[in-house]
Amino acid sequence: MIEFSQTRSLRALSVRWRRLRLAAAIAVASALLGGCGEQFQRGYILPPGALEQIPIGASQDQVLIVMGTPSTVATLNGEVFYYISQRAERSIAFMNDKIIDQRVIAIYFDKNRQVRRLANYGLKDGRIFDFISRTTPTSGQEINYVAPLFKALNIGQGQ
Repeated sequence: MIEFSQTRSLRALSVRWRRLRLAAAIAVASALLGGCGEQFQRGYILPPGALEQIPIGASQDQVLIVMGTPSTVATLNGEVFYYISQRAERSIAFMNDKIIDQRVIAIYFDKNRQVRRLANYGLKDGRIFDFISRTTPTSGQEINYVAPLFKALNIGQGQ
C-alpha cells in the first residue's frame, strides 16, 4: 500500500513538472514573439507642424531654426535643402526590415536665399509623389536628383 501511494505521488509530481515546463515554454515563446511589430525611424524626424512654420519667402536661417541641419544640400537654380527619412518595421525578431514609408522633404530657395517652394516627396503607387502639391514630378533636374535618393534609401533592404 505504501508503494502504491508513492508511485501515485511520483506520477502526480511528474505531471506537475510537465505542466510547469509547458507553461514555461509558452511563456518564453510569448516573450520572444511579444517583440513583434518593431518600428524603426531612420534619418530625419519631422517635428509636428514644422512645415507649416515655413512660409514661402522665409529666409534660409528661419528654415535652419525650424528644421535643423539638412541631410544633404544641392544647387538647382538656387539652393535646395533635403531632409531624408525612412520608416521600417520588422514583424519578427531577426527578420529583415520592411520599408513602410520613405520621405524626402525638399525646400527650394531662390538666389536671395528665400524659400521659393516646399515639397514632401514620398512613394505613391511605386512612383515619386509630392504630397504637398499632390503632383508627380516627371522630368528635369528636380527628379534627376530626387530619384537616386529614394534608390539609395533602399540599398540593403532586399526590395
